[in-house]
Amino acid sequence: MVWHTSASRVVYENRWIRVREDDVTGPDGEGIYGVVEMQHPAVFIVALDDEDNVCLVSMQRYTTGPSWEVPAGGSDGEDPLLAAQRELAEETGLVAAEWEHLGTMNALNGIAVAPEHVFLARGLSPAPDSALAQAEEGIDEVVRVPLPEALAMVADGRISDGETVAALAYVGIRLGRFV
Repeated sequence: MVWHTSASRVVYENRWIRVREDDVTGPDGEGIYGVVEMQHPAVFIVALDDEDNVCLVSMQRYTTGPSWEVPAGGSDGEDPLLAAQRELAEETGLVAAEWEHLGTMNALNGIAVAPEHVFLARGLSPAPDSALAQAEEGIDEVVRVPLPEALAMVADGRISDGETVAALAYVGIRLGRFV
């Protein structure tokens, strides 16, 4: 069954998201489908140091509460690599010498148009101007944990952020950790 859209209207919009309602015909017949569109793609960074440690940030999410995540943020219309470099520095005070784009994904694709880019960052060092914007970003703590421990955190539920889980999966696949 191919979905058919007969009308579409924006019901809410701000600088980050747009919400629209579409009049559709789908598998169950006619109805209204609500769709959230991100204004710009997001970026997710798995920062891996020379000892195979992953940089994680802890924050309080308004919607879900405490969360361990990889550094991430909106691209704000920037090139995704530049946005990833900015977000890593802002959230962790680190810069990376090596960057690899691992892939793109779509968050909540049943209700949203939310493209996301995943990067692997290596060769970590302190940012030259390490005046961190962590408080502004809402970050409570920055830690480095061994990659196997980060995967264990996914398995036992300490990491429940879907994009962080997916970003770690991208890295695990890229590094041959999931055979």
